[in-house]
Amino acid sequence: MLRGKEVSAGIASRLKAAVETLRFVPKLVFIRVGDDPASSAYVRSKQRLAERIGLLSEVLTLPSETSREQLSRYIHSLNEDAEVDGILIQLPLPSHLESGSLLAMIDPAKDVDGLHPMNVGLLWSGRWGLVPATPAGLIAILDHYQLPIEGRRVVIIGRSNLVGKPAAALFLRRDATVSIAHSRTQRLDAVVRQAEILISAVGKSHLITPEMVQPHAIVLDVGFSRKEGHIVGDVHPRVAEVADYLTPMPGGTGPVTVAMVIQNTIEAAKHRRGERG
Repeated sequence: MLRGKEVSAGIASRLKAAVETLRFVPKLVFIRVGDDPASSAYVRSKQRLAERIGLLSEVLTLPSETSREQLSRYIHSLNEDAEVDGILIQLPLPSHLESGSLLAMIDPAKDVDGLHPMNVGLLWSGRWGLVPATPAGLIAILDHYQLPIEGRRVVIIGRSNLVGKPAAALFLRRDATVSIAHSRTQRLDAVVRQAEILISAVGKSHLITPEMVQPHAIVLDVGFSRKEGHIVGDVHPRVAEVADYLTPMPGGTGPVTVAMVIQNTIEAAKHRRGERG
């Protein structure tokens, strides 16, 4: 099992040491709209880790009826605040708020989710920029367990802007051979079986069964759903009988995603304040 808590603990220790060497304290601001319990829990976990590592953090909690104009004013205010190094809008937003245009309002230098169009372009052009936390976390997991990426055939199920597309860019940077499968892919099982490294980010419980997985594959489960009151992933637990390595759900990719948000905040702060190495 590729346990995310172990990876996250190692990242947190490294980041805490890095923060102690800075001449300033990075500050991260979360924007949460509405009272969705899952969103509240995600923000709390990120805020706790930020504070444990030594960052300043603040949660701006807005009512669910907040208008686009009101939210945009908060974003612009944080953009102009020289003490704020990172801004994160917790998704999903209420249905009347279109996330793409609002994410594009964030100063790219403070976009710790790596979703601003400028950061997306920098990622695909191979230049430095802030990278989405979940795909960066997948790379961090493989590196922590010293599992090679170069030359491997990677299959990513899901083409979202949050996971699938940026994951493809990151794995291409590491010289993997990458395929993206999605809802229109024909013979999905045959495509999946080609994967030496399989990433599933769909949110459909137990989509991936043992018969679909190549023996000795590495399987990274990013999917999240509930089944009979329990949190489950895209990957059926019996896949562990076929794969050599598998991230559990929960406790796999999630903790590392949180750590990578904090890493992005520190990198954003160093870049903005002229201390980037």
